[in-house]
Amino acid sequence: MPEPRTSADSPPLVLFICTGNYYRSRHAEAVLNWRARGLGRAVRAFSRGLLTSLVADEPTPLSPHTAARLGELGIPADLTAPSPRQLAEEDLRRAHLTVALRRGEHRKLMLREHPEWADRIEYWDVEDIDEGPPDRALARIEDEVERLLRRYA
Repeated sequence: MPEPRTSADSPPLVLFICTGNYYRSRHAEAVLNWRARGLGRAVRAFSRGLLTSLVADEPTPLSPHTAARLGELGIPADLTAPSPRQLAEEDLRRAHLTVALRRGEHRKLMLREHPEWADRIEYWDVEDIDEGPPDRALARIEDEVERLLRRYA
């Protein structure tokens, strides 16, 4: 597992990656930003997708499951980007730590789209909506974010 790197001129940046940047990675981004702020930690998150074209026709820019859960937690939706964004090489270079939300799904896409980065990122194992209920996946992300934040204590 890669160690987070830091720089003197910016807080550590965590990049969360999922397929569409619509559901899981956006939840991780908002939760980390909210919890880090509450804990007084300098770490910040941003998120991107490997295939944002898959969500281009969605009626909302954020998964309704993610929006509802953020609301339940009292987390403002503006702690995630306003809409899905495609992963670019510059995002990978900018991040101090990169986390893809599901190894079996995202490592293959990383090998195809950004092969030089596929083994330089951390992978979690959070299922997508077609594999499990959103409440379980979002709770798993929240637990993983809490573990991640302990690295920045």
